[in-house]
Formats: sequence, C-alpha cells, structure tokens
Amino acid sequence: MNSTLPTRPENDTSGECEIRLMHPDVVARVESRLPDQAAVEAATERLKLLADPTRFRVLSALAVEELCVCDLAAIAGVSESTMSHQLRLLRSNNVVAFRKEGRMAYYRLTDDSIAALLHSLDRGAYREMPQRSH
Repeated sequence: MNSTLPTRPENDTSGECEIRLMHPDVVARVESRLPDQAAVEAATERLKLLADPTRFRVLSALAVEELCVCDLAAIAGVSESTMSHQLRLLRSNNVVAFRKEGRMAYYRLTDDSIAALLHSLDRGAYREMPQRSH
C-alpha cells in the first residue's frame, strides 16, 4: 500500500492553501478598494512606457533635470531621430512635456509621481536627487 504522509506546514514550500475556504468579508473589503477597470488599463499602459530600457533611461534623466533632445539622445545612446520618436510617444501619453527656447526644445516630466516611481524602482542608481528645474 502506497501512502504518503501529510506535509507539515513548516516544511511546505508550495505557497498553496491546503484547504479551500474563501473569506467573503475579506474579499469584499479588498475588492471595494481596488481601482476600476479603466484605471487599471490606464495604469498598466503608463507602466508599459517604463518597460522600455531607452524610455526608462530618458525618464530617469528627466527625473534629475530638464534636458534638450540632443542631450537626451546622448544620455540614452540613440540618434536624435530615435529620441524624437520616443519623446513623441511619451508626450502623447502625458508623461513628458516640453518648452521651446528659441530653436531648442527642453523636456521635463509632467508630474513628480513619475520621478518618485523611478526612484523607488532603483534606489541604488540614484544619489541625492536635486530639485528639478522647470
């Protein structure tokens, strides 16, 4: 007869519940505090923008200070044409904005929550963060 002994809880590394017991009050409480579907979609679209290494580097640079397209291209190691394309995408998603000074365009983050998010994702990469200029 082949019998298996039950796994002791302190040895169980599966991360699975051993019994199925839903806690309706807990589920209802948590569900009531979750964002609606539109908010989830908007947030995930915004996070997808950060998932690209070039855009992440650009946004990280802009979290430090406002920069022109040429400087951003140099920092990201891409052509100015590629940088302009990335900046158009970020602009269309309201993540960055620009101001013109003569023939130069200077980009900045649209809100400080992006800088805070970037900082929280990679604390070791940031030294003391100076105030951004606008």
